[in-house]
Amino acid sequence: MADPSTVSIVVPAFNEEHAIGALVASLRAAAAWHEVLVIDDGSTDATAERAQAAGATIVRHPYNKGNGAAIKSCVRRATGDHILIIDGDGQHQPADAARLVGWLGEYDLVVGARSARTQANQARLVGNRALNWLASRLTGRDVPDLTSGFRAARRQCLREFLHLLPNGFSTPTTTTLAFLKAGYNVRFEPVDAAPRAGASKIRLLRDGAKFFVIVLKIVTIFSPMRVFAPISALAFALGAGYGLWTVATESKIPNGAVLLLMFAVLVFLVGLVSEQIAALRIERRE
Repeated sequence: MADPSTVSIVVPAFNEEHAIGALVASLRAAAAWHEVLVIDDGSTDATAERAQAAGATIVRHPYNKGNGAAIKSCVRRATGDHILIIDGDGQHQPADAARLVGWLGEYDLVVGARSARTQANQARLVGNRALNWLASRLTGRDVPDLTSGFRAARRQCLREFLHLLPNGFSTPTTTTLAFLKAGYNVRFEPVDAAPRAGASKIRLLRDGAKFFVIVLKIVTIFSPMRVFAPISALAFALGAGYGLWTVATESKIPNGAVLLLMFAVLVFLVGLVSEQIAALRIERRE
């Protein structure tokens, strides 16, 4: 179990003046943390002033860079052995922070997995479930909440993946997948999320496709055959089926079947090469 005195709390915030002061005050009242860092990501309101008045240390961006960039700035600045990341919109309960941190030591990453009844809306719930299903299939591990921004991790492990983190809103997705595929111990701890203060900055249609690409990108970096093998198998099955049916009905082998079979072989070989490159990258990192 990680002691709160070893935990740096990181709060990325952009125009969150309505929630940030109460959040910081509640966090400081919950435990004797090593530090509470609020990154003012180019806010145009009183976010920084209210966070500082509540007792947080402020890290400023001169302009808005994105949630991921804010987290990276705070992780580089943090001095605690462990890091707890919590959104600045007031959705997550500071009382749950100690519960997440309590699992550190046995686990390298603890994610606050939101229950379905506390999701923002039905469209967001459906989108998150689709991403969770895809991540579970590609990682071989049940992932109940891929996009939760409420998480605690070992700082050393988190810094290992900073170069993979995008500057936008895909940081939770990227860190969860990276920890899982790198073989670290990951726990999903059930939490309830309150309605956020203000409007969400994530748009389902615009950001949903980005999350989908991020899932494929991270899984491909660590386990390429999880992506290439199903594509190769599908192309091979289609090519073989089409070829056998045409031979049986027309006594000839169609060009389309040959192309599908060649495509299947090429995808499989590319997957093998990618798998070797991934293994070399992991070996070099270690």
